[in-house]
Amino acid sequence: MKDIGIIAVGGYDEVGRNMTAIRYGKDIVIMDMGLRLDRVQIHEDAETEKMHSLDLIKAGAIPDDTVMNNVEGDVKAIVCTHGHLDHIGAIPKLAHRYNAPIIGTPFTIELIAQQIESERKFGVENKLNILNAGETYTLTEDISVEFIGGQHSIIDCVFVAIHTPEGIILYANDFKLDRTPVLGDAPDFNRLKSLGRKGVVAMITESTNVQRSGKTPSEQIARDMVTDVLVGTEETKSGVLVTTFSSHISRIKTIVEAADKMGRLPILLGRSMDRYSGAAKRLGYIDYSAEVRGSRKSIDKALKKAMTEGKDKYLIILTGHQGEPGAVLSRIANDSTPYGIESGDKVVFSANVIPNPLSAANRYIAETKLRMKGARIYDNVHVSGHASREDHWELLRMVNPEQVIPSHGDLGMTSAYAELAEEAGYVLGDTVHILRNGQELCLR
Repeated sequence: MKDIGIIAVGGYDEVGRNMTAIRYGKDIVIMDMGLRLDRVQIHEDAETEKMHSLDLIKAGAIPDDTVMNNVEGDVKAIVCTHGHLDHIGAIPKLAHRYNAPIIGTPFTIELIAQQIESERKFGVENKLNILNAGETYTLTEDISVEFIGGQHSIIDCVFVAIHTPEGIILYANDFKLDRTPVLGDAPDFNRLKSLGRKGVVAMITESTNVQRSGKTPSEQIARDMVTDVLVGTEETKSGVLVTTFSSHISRIKTIVEAADKMGRLPILLGRSMDRYSGAAKRLGYIDYSAEVRGSRKSIDKALKKAMTEGKDKYLIILTGHQGEPGAVLSRIANDSTPYGIESGDKVVFSANVIPNPLSAANRYIAETKLRMKGARIYDNVHVSGHASREDHWELLRMVNPEQVIPSHGDLGMTSAYAELAEEAGYVLGDTVHILRNGQELCLR
């Protein structure tokens, strides 16, 4: 009988820079390899390709994977659950250290390939392997990786089951139990229940929103909220700007469809808008037609056109929902573009404020500057992509793992998950475990 080890590399002291190593005997599977965005004051339009991994590790922006030097064994694969930067953003900086393929869904692999191509410090030559939800990839005689369909605030998100002779390890980072998604299928509940009956030795699960009571609403609710705000306005001559996560393809689809109902032409502005929507369109996930501008010169040209032809003819969808310096919305707020905010113009934030002091401060500054110019702010027209407390309870009872390890959160979040698990009959230190970055939990 071989032992199972869970190594917390990153994402156990904070929200972000997610990386977990799962060891079966001397074979290792790395789960996710992400950035912590606020540590280097970066945002969706940021460039990290010119930064060195040691500088990023020192800044606490990417996982300190030197802990892997003390783990005996060979890495057989780097498996990524979805394409958010806090789960794939460190791949260009760290993946070359491991002689292992990178496995992800089509959209995730497309985004990883783009990052590797733009990397300027390191040559990443790991093979990129596509695995669809519902498929299984054999790594060794004893280990296989199964992708199970899930939902989150980005398309092509999966749960991952690591199958070993000693049982299944389920990795649930990130997810929401959305039964009526705008894009893609609902999570594969039947398969999750089947794994629970088969025997899940351990479940590693996000804890980001476990302190939020109730259940996270479906993306269909966000669709109704966004449509109501955009289409339900009586003023037709004012400018309307909407900012949201560039990676949230479902949300952008809703906004583009609302533009059609308003009789406005949608324009997507921002480098990351171009990157994510372009990838989704190439892979056939979306078919909406919207003008997309990625470079600063082309963005300013589009904004000048809107000012010249009339703000009421366009719905502008742009980066800057966190008030990030350099993002398109912040440049508009700072009068650094041809687009001038006038009294009555509407700015819709279809995104929450990421819970860290930097994001809160940046967002406050951007909103204040916009209000000073007379903008009407529509705040938090949004539903989360993360599971809330009762969603976590539902998954826990559905999968019924022997051991539970909360991740993707600070100590307050992982502790709150441990309390939830105790309500379900788990015992802290015995069947539910709080890890910190750099620690390994050995099972069996």
